[in-house]
Amino acid sequence: MSSPLSLLRGCIAFAAMVLNTLFWVVPILCLSIVKLLPLSALRTGCTYLLDACASAWISVNGFIGQIFHPIKVHLSGDTQLSTKDWYMVIANHQSWVDILILQKVLNRRIPFLKFFLKQELLYVPVLGLAWWALDFPFMRRYSTAQLKKNPKLRGKDIEITRKACEKFKTKPVSIMNFVEGTRFTQAKYQKQKPPFQHLLRPKAGGLAFALSAMGEQIHKLVDITIHYPDSTPSFWDYISGQQKEVYVDIKVREIEPAMRGDYIKDREFKQDFQEQLNQLWQHKDLTYNQLAQVAIENNKAT
Repeated sequence: MSSPLSLLRGCIAFAAMVLNTLFWVVPILCLSIVKLLPLSALRTGCTYLLDACASAWISVNGFIGQIFHPIKVHLSGDTQLSTKDWYMVIANHQSWVDILILQKVLNRRIPFLKFFLKQELLYVPVLGLAWWALDFPFMRRYSTAQLKKNPKLRGKDIEITRKACEKFKTKPVSIMNFVEGTRFTQAKYQKQKPPFQHLLRPKAGGLAFALSAMGEQIHKLVDITIHYPDSTPSFWDYISGQQKEVYVDIKVREIEPAMRGDYIKDREFKQDFQEQLNQLWQHKDLTYNQLAQVAIENNKAT
C-alpha cells in the first residue's frame, strides 16, 4: 500500500514523464517524416538528430526521477564504454523497470539503446509511433500452430530481423535483447525448471539472428545483470519512490567469430551457440548471487 506521500510523488512523476514524452514525440515524428525522403545524406542526418532527441527525452526523464523518485544504483564491472562503438546489449529480465534502469545506466554512455519489440507494441498510443520513428525493430513471432497451418511463414521472423538490423550499419548503435524472452516469475521458473538459481532459460535464436544480420559491424557484447535487493518492483513502485536501490553489474565481452553463423541451416553452429549462451548464463547466475550477497552485506552495515 502506497503512503500518501508516495502516491503524490508517483502521480506528479508520472504526469511529468507524460508531458516530457509528448514534448519530444513532436520533433521525433517531424524528423521521421523528413527521413522518408529518398536522400541518403538527409536520412543519415535525420537519424543522428532522432537519436539526439531520444537521448534528451531519456535525460529529462532521468532528471524527473532524481527529483521525485531517486534511486541509488550500485554499479560494478566494466564501465569504460563509448558512444562511438556498436554494442549488442543483453540482460536478465524481471520487470518493465529493467528498461528504465538500463536507460538510466547507459544513456549517453553508449549509442542510443534500441529494443526488439513485439509487433503489437506498435499500436501503443504515442509511444508506438515514437518507437517506429526511432527505428526500433518490431518483431512478429509465429506459433507452432501458425507455422503448421501456413509453412510459408517459416523464416519470416528471421527476415524481419535481418531487414531491421540493416538500418543499423550506417552509424553506431546499441541493440538490446532480453534473451530470456519474457520476465522472470516464480511460476515461469517452476514450469521451465532451468539449471539456474535466478534466471530463466536463454533463447538463442533472436540473438544469433541479430549477430548474423549485423555481421562484423557489431563486435562487443554488453552483458548486464540486474538485482533488486528487496523484491521485484512494478512501474508504480519505481516512479513513486518505493524502490530505493538497485545493483547493476556490466561485463563487456568481445563477440568471437564462433558466435556468428547460420543458426537455421547449420545444426552444429546452432548447438554450439546455445551452449555458449548457456555458459554465459551460468556466469550471469553467479554474478546475480554475488550482487545479492553484496546487497545483504550492505544492508547489515547500515
